[in-house]
Amino acid sequence: MNIRDLGTLTRSADGRRVLTFVRTYPHPREKVWRALTEAGHLRGWFAQYLDYDESLLEFSKEGAVLEFRPGPGDEQPPAETGRVLRCTPPSLLEYTWGEEILRWELESAEVDGPACVLTFSNTFTDPAFAPFNALGWHSGLDRLAAVLDGEDPSAVPVEADDQAASELLARYEKEFA
Repeated sequence: MNIRDLGTLTRSADGRRVLTFVRTYPHPREKVWRALTEAGHLRGWFAQYLDYDESLLEFSKEGAVLEFRPGPGDEQPPAETGRVLRCTPPSLLEYTWGEEILRWELESAEVDGPACVLTFSNTFTDPAFAPFNALGWHSGLDRLAAVLDGEDPSAVPVEADDQAASELLARYEKEFA
C-alpha cells in the first residue's frame, strides 16, 4: 500500500483541533484551484455534493452560502451549510462546513515542471473525530490527485481496499492518541 503524506494534528489558540495536510501535485496551481472550486471537478473527489450558485461565481464571494449534501437530488437528508470566509483566487480559499473550518492554501512550485503545493487545514472541536477526519481527508486528497491526473478516483488505495483503510485509520488513531 502506498500511503501518501500523513496529516498532522495540532491545537489552535482557542483549543480546537487543526488537522493539516501538505501535498504537492504535479499540476499548475490554476488547475488545482479549479478542482477545488468548480462543481464538475469537486464531484469527482469531494466527500459531499457541494452546491453553490455557479452563475454568480459564489465561491469567489466572501460570505457566500454553501450547501453540503451526501449526493444530488431531492430525497437527501437536509443539507449542512457553510459560508465562504476568505477567497483569493487562485491561492486561498477558506470556508465553514457546519462548525468546522476548511482552509485551502495553494502555492506555485516547480517539480520537474509546474506544480502546486496544497496546504489543507480542517479545524474542528471534538478530538474524538480526529482519526476519522484524517482518514476521510487523506482519502479525499488522494482522490483529488487521481482526478488531477485523469485517473479513476475510486481506485485510490483507501477507497479500493478496506484493509488499507483499516490500516490507515489504525495508524491515525495511534498517531493522535
